Amino acid sequence: MPTAPIAPAPNTAGCSLPHPLPLPVLGDEVRAPLADGGEIGYAALDYAASAPALRAVWDEVAAYAPYYGSVHRGAGYLSQLSTDLYEESRATVAAFLGCRPDDQLIFTRSTTDSLNLLAGALPAGTQVFVFETEHHAALLPWAHHGHPVTYLPAPRTPGQAVATLVNALADAAPGPKLLCVTGASNVTGELWPIAELATVARRSGARTVLDAAQLAPHRPVDITELGVDWVAFSGHKLYAPFGSGVLAGRPDWLRDAAPYLAGGGASNTVTAQGGSVGVVWNDNISRHEAGSPNVIGAFAIAAACRALTDAGFEQLVAREEELLTALRSGLATVPGVRQLSLFGPDAPRVSVLSFVVDGWSSEEFAKALSERYGIGVRDGLFCAHPLVRTLLGPEGDGARAAGCDGPLKAIRVSFGVGTPAEHVERVVRAVRELVAEGQPVAAG
Repeated sequence: MPTAPIAPAPNTAGCSLPHPLPLPVLGDEVRAPLADGGEIGYAALDYAASAPALRAVWDEVAAYAPYYGSVHRGAGYLSQLSTDLYEESRATVAAFLGCRPDDQLIFTRSTTDSLNLLAGALPAGTQVFVFETEHHAALLPWAHHGHPVTYLPAPRTPGQAVATLVNALADAAPGPKLLCVTGASNVTGELWPIAELATVARRSGARTVLDAAQLAPHRPVDITELGVDWVAFSGHKLYAPFGSGVLAGRPDWLRDAAPYLAGGGASNTVTAQGGSVGVVWNDNISRHEAGSPNVIGAFAIAAACRALTDAGFEQLVAREEELLTALRSGLATVPGVRQLSLFGPDAPRVSVLSFVVDGWSSEEFAKALSERYGIGVRDGLFCAHPLVRTLLGPEGDGARAAGCDGPLKAIRVSFGVGTPAEHVERVVRAVRELVAEGQPVAAG
């Protein structure tokens, strides 16, 4: 197979000064307009929605772009090269996830796409167990694909989560079973007891799929060590925002299921049979990768996996925890700010934090952070409506911030390897100043 003479493309997008971050990202030179007519360096603090691309990822993609070609579709040099890079990317990501020798890794569009693919591949009648605290990507596919679902109540400690699952599985009917659980909450950042939950599931004959969308960018994810059967995550949260995702794990249910999409690539042989056609579907990974694959997306995920591995998660985790501690302790000193937590203040977590502010709607507060301080955060219910409503209080939708009209929602700050310390310091200062001033009274 040919080997591409690909060298890293020159970095022309960033500043010329040495970058202090362990893994620089695109966008650190962007200036945000302010309401007073000025501008300021943009503080991107919405990594949990979509993280900026690593410069290393962008450089690798730029270097490959001239060699882009069809995958699994031709004998020409660029097609063969692109096919090699696509399959090498699959191997790189599998190694990043600690996949077992017989695991399959399928490239998808996103975590949502991955979990819907798996939902469509479950044997008929599979009982699915999912905590109501999950992101909608993990909460909704199972019933949508016709499987019976047991929605487990929100636990208040990791131990309670394990006990809840033990009791639920003890009452389950015979037959195939699946647990779907997040690795890190997209609302609170709190880490879930994945290995313990997977052990409980396995002892009861159930399988486990891990939603690692928020975990993989911040912590090592090892399928073998965690004892889960599948892992799903998105490239755009792993510093590779090119419309790609991954589902990796056991091959049997995937191999036995109907193809996720019908079309070229998934089919091995198609024959005309009078007024119809006969199809023999592939029984390998291609079965669920119909159509021309997103080789750029797959290559970008692999580049991000290499960059994170080379940087060393120990260093990255230590730095993020330092910034998270500064954020949490800073917000704790501001009157009227309540940080949201399911497991309590001492629970380990990644760099995702949600809070509410007395006297402010989340929408107006996020708007003020943007217009006055050049800070980008998320406000709302974060595609995890049941969880956020649980955390906001017993009234759920009817809960209101003190002194504020309208349903209570939350503000989320999230960051990662490309976040300067100044951005965290800025958001703490901004929250303190806005709270001290109070919400502007709307013109009447």
